[in-house]
Amino acid sequence: MAKKILFINQEMLPFVPETTLATMSRSIPQNVLEKGHEVRTFMPKWGNINERKGQLHEVQRLSGMNLIINDTDHPMIIKCASIPSTRIQVFFIDNEDYFSKRQMCIENIIEDGTDNGERAIFYARGVLETVKKQRWSPDIIHCQGWLSSLIPYFVKNTYNEEPSFANTKVVTSLFDELPQFSINQDFKSNLCATEEFNQDIQNLEDMIKIAIDYSDGIIEATENINKDILEYAKGKGVPTLNFQDITTLDLYDSFYKSIE
Repeated sequence: MAKKILFINQEMLPFVPETTLATMSRSIPQNVLEKGHEVRTFMPKWGNINERKGQLHEVQRLSGMNLIINDTDHPMIIKCASIPSTRIQVFFIDNEDYFSKRQMCIENIIEDGTDNGERAIFYARGVLETVKKQRWSPDIIHCQGWLSSLIPYFVKNTYNEEPSFANTKVVTSLFDELPQFSINQDFKSNLCATEEFNQDIQNLEDMIKIAIDYSDGIIEATENINKDILEYAKGKGVPTLNFQDITTLDLYDSFYKSIE
């Protein structure tokens, strides 16, 4: 039976330089699409994306929303492009402060990373608000990259009563990339965390653990994942696709079915 699968990526070919994450964010949706599933993909509109070359265009009916973070209105612009020779349509979350002014590279993120917590909140809420506006209900949300690490929390808490996500399962892929930066002290208030939320969030590793806590499935996407993160994930007992078992992309489709 065909499923609706939403891929929320940090980066994706061919719009940004090639990395392991960007390559997988491109190849997995294509494989899933060819199996007859309905696919939608999101990524940030980083400052190093060539809009003319990628043929990005603004989607007026989805743009214009303001998200309030840290008592400040942040306008969100939605852009869209198609990957040549495929049926994959990519939606881009754009904001001048969080994305357009930022190059998609570790050095740029770490150099002035004090707002990375806010950036992840803006991205997560921006994607979910856009999907709501599209009146589309994904069966599976697959998060790839640390910037999407707050998606599982939002789906299971802030948006848990939204019809679009009422029956959605969330899968998180773990990668070996783990930039070192601190999280602002006002992160929890910006997250609008519930009273039951008692995690101490100080750095990216803590954010990744939030993703694990609220995910229905975990994928070990690369070989050299941070040991503390890996042990934490294994201790949660959620269904896991181990790196050594991933011999073909077809296993992703099987894994999605296993967590239904």
